[in-house]
Amino acid sequence: MNNTIRILFLCTGNSCRSQMAEGFARVLGGEDVEAHSAGIEAHGKNPRAIAAMAEAGIDITGQESTIVTDEMIARSDLVVTVCGHADEHCPVLPDSVRKLHWPLDDPARATGSEEEITAVFLEVRDEIRKRVVSLLHEMDISIR
Repeated sequence: MNNTIRILFLCTGNSCRSQMAEGFARVLGGEDVEAHSAGIEAHGKNPRAIAAMAEAGIDITGQESTIVTDEMIARSDLVVTVCGHADEHCPVLPDSVRKLHWPLDDPARATGSEEEITAVFLEVRDEIRKRVVSLLHEMDISIR
């Protein structure tokens, strides 16, 4: 019997926030979680998101930047939208799929010096980790 929880993280471009959430859910949820991410559009992975996750010890370079499909949604137990645009444009979900919305700031819109932009990415990354940990606890999944 497979008790794996299938989570789809959805954002506009599938380049930062949803990628980081997928990475945390995969690592922290272990074999109890099947995590994926997708976007309303696919913008490719943001190098700063990759660097922020690497600093946290998580490699997301093998993840893909993809556009959400009906099949992805049908295979999910939970869809988490991580931005307002994705929440507003989220495809209709089957009754069996739960939906959560996490209104996270877009670190790709950060401006300033390289240090200031990096700080925004790290702040959003840490907020995503906190939310993923909380979600896993709520679902009775042990954190790895």
